Amino acid sequence: MKPVKSDKIDAILSKHQHPSREHLIPILQSVQNEFGYIPKDAVKKIGTMLSISASKIYGVATFYNQFKFNPPGKYHIMVCRGTACHVKGSLSVLNLLEEILKIKAGQTTKDGLFSIETVACMGACSLAPVISINGEYYGEITRDKLEQLVKSIRGKEQKK
Repeated sequence: MKPVKSDKIDAILSKHQHPSREHLIPILQSVQNEFGYIPKDAVKKIGTMLSISASKIYGVATFYNQFKFNPPGKYHIMVCRGTACHVKGSLSVLNLLEEILKIKAGQTTKDGLFSIETVACMGACSLAPVISINGEYYGEITRDKLEQLVKSIRGKEQKK
């Protein structure tokens, strides 16, 4: 994991004129938009700027599903857990993906290549069960399709 540039955090924070506690969520959103997650360094700086403890910031941020505290993988895989996908076996898809990548949902592989996230619904029910990799949808996922997708990505990355 590469270090977060402190000057980028400072630039984001400087855009919030006269910040107060009410600005915490928009500030967190700005930081996450820049980095794809909320780095620890940013939490410390936000806390100092708003006179809020890091634990209070984490308490607020963890209440909302949108905030992440781990950097996403180069290939961010979202597994739909909506009703149609659930009925068509998305839990098995999730379990298999976790087994193949040796991480759990919400985590990133040590090499930074893959991360897994579960989502309530992707709105692609006719493709159930469905996953998304960096915004590209893959439907009617089976064990073979999932294994092939991961193998293909790994192969492409090894060629680089």
